[in-house]
Amino acid sequence: MKGGAAQQIGAICYRTNEMGAVEVLLITTRDSGRWTIPKGWPIENLKPHQAAEREAWEEAGVAGKAKKRALGYFTYLKTLSGGQTTPSVVEVFSLKGDELHLEFPERGAREVAWLSPVEAARRVQEPELKGLLMRMLKEPLR
Repeated sequence: MKGGAAQQIGAICYRTNEMGAVEVLLITTRDSGRWTIPKGWPIENLKPHQAAEREAWEEAGVAGKAKKRALGYFTYLKTLSGGQTTPSVVEVFSLKGDELHLEFPERGAREVAWLSPVEAARRVQEPELKGLLMRMLKEPLR
């Protein structure tokens, strides 16, 4: 916790489809089923971009390299086990999805969808995350 807010790390996974258009990955949360990106707590002994890679693998089966520099941040209210909520700041890294695995740790616990950045932005609730997803139309490779 920093300044009363939980810190998390997230990944906007992207790929290019057969038509050359960028697609981004969304997953559902395990509890509420709302759409979001792979994210989690910082991981000891891993740099933030490496933690983003780990979250993408564990939650969605995506293997690839995350950019070392964060794409940006978004905030949301995280519901903890017990029902209480805490503000959370998510540091987001773009990650090029090089491999997609059918077997991964949280398989079956979440839905996974590859979408256009516009459709992905429609599905998520957080305004700042919507903005980060829309940036993927212009700068996925940064």
